[in-house]
Amino acid sequence: MAKKLKIVHIASEVAPFSKTGGLGDVSRSLPKALKRLGQEVMIITPLYGKVIDKKTYKLKLLLKGIDLKINSRENIKVNYWRGYLMDDLPIYFVEYQKFFSQYKKLYGSKNENARFLVFSVAALKLLSLLKFPADIIHCHDWQTGLIPYYLKTDFRYSKTLRNAKSIFTIHNLIFQLGHNWWEIPLAEKDYGRTRVPHLDNPELERINFAKRAILSADVINTVSERYRSEIMTKKFGQDLHRILKNREAKLFGIINGIDYNTYNPEKDLGLNSQYSFLNHKEAKEKNKLFLQKRVGLPENSQVPILCTTSRVTFQKGFNLILKILESLVKLNVQVVFMGDGNQEYIKPIKRLQKKYPKNIVWLPFRQSWETLLYAGSDFFLLPSNHEPCGINQLIAMRYGCIPIVREIGGLYDTVENYNPTTKRGNGFTFKTEDSGTFFVAIIRALENYKHKKSFEKLVKTAMKESNSWEIPAKKYLELYYQALDY
Repeated sequence: MAKKLKIVHIASEVAPFSKTGGLGDVSRSLPKALKRLGQEVMIITPLYGKVIDKKTYKLKLLLKGIDLKINSRENIKVNYWRGYLMDDLPIYFVEYQKFFSQYKKLYGSKNENARFLVFSVAALKLLSLLKFPADIIHCHDWQTGLIPYYLKTDFRYSKTLRNAKSIFTIHNLIFQLGHNWWEIPLAEKDYGRTRVPHLDNPELERINFAKRAILSADVINTVSERYRSEIMTKKFGQDLHRILKNREAKLFGIINGIDYNTYNPEKDLGLNSQYSFLNHKEAKEKNKLFLQKRVGLPENSQVPILCTTSRVTFQKGFNLILKILESLVKLNVQVVFMGDGNQEYIKPIKRLQKKYPKNIVWLPFRQSWETLLYAGSDFFLLPSNHEPCGINQLIAMRYGCIPIVREIGGLYDTVENYNPTTKRGNGFTFKTEDSGTFFVAIIRALENYKHKKSFEKLVKTAMKESNSWEIPAKKYLELYYQALDY
């Protein structure tokens, strides 16, 4: 019988305490799934003072005024708070007024590298103070990238941590340090072999945290098999493809899941009518009419609704959406956009909304409305130019909203193109970064929508897909045991 592991997850955001995207969901749901598998799990994250309310989450002060040994002109003292994500799953918060407590947003400061250097050292210091002999320290994305490096350098003789194995998960390789990596001149790039500069040194902001993690971690993984292959190529490797290729034997791909308790159309109180794959037809029609009324569109259960709930960015393919949007509304459909992001795309959408008020709606992102969009819509658009995993398409399928996506990254791994002959598939896909092929995929989807029995079967197939965290968590557990042998 395999031994019970002591696992630490370290992440810059953890839902529901702090969240800007899928990372917050993963760093909540994966530890919970591992806990259900019988492992001993804890989480460490920053305490964003103006984002996380201590009283709401019943946080307790655990340690106060702990001195961090960091080369700096300032004396760095942090506090540690403790809460619980679920019974027996503690989450620890690092409080440091200067870098975390005073900010209204999680990210976007001028000294991001300095902020997360302090967080990284504080996280490892906490494990030493708790005398928690971790088997696995699982680091999520660039903000935690110095931790595998420190485990091999500054903390290599720690009695508590010297046997710990590090796993670094690449959630999105575009983000490697506190600002855009491609803006750093070639002569000033971090090659990952020198000592990390001290906290007051401006050179610190050029240190590539993700590169340090890739070079130092015992195991690296990313969030889909397809993305694992993509990042070892020049096109998707974000200037790190060579070192990733060199570490190919220690690089794995595990697709994300979604929390089936959080996203459950049978119990979702945000819907007008709850449902399962057994009774989705009437319930989805009711939710469609409710959605149309709420967003100000003409109420008609027969009109197909296409929606998006992703960030409005180039990465999510909004360049392609804008090219076809006016042609799309002429097909007698309704399109509901809900998301924040780049005004370069939002402004044209708003202009078209004024021109076609009966067909187009744009809304800022509202967490409380997200599942209603899936429940009331027929199709979900995600023509991404770059997509490590994607969680939205998994949630959409859970609610019977058929994804129309590009065959890239995790979208390739999770959405199978519908074949009208064999009746196999759970969505509609296209291959190239081309608005024409994207439009053809939408046309195919709308043709299927006209054949009610066929479409109802497709919705049922999508809803029955198994995309919970149960299988990914078991794969991570296998990876942890494998790491212990390295």
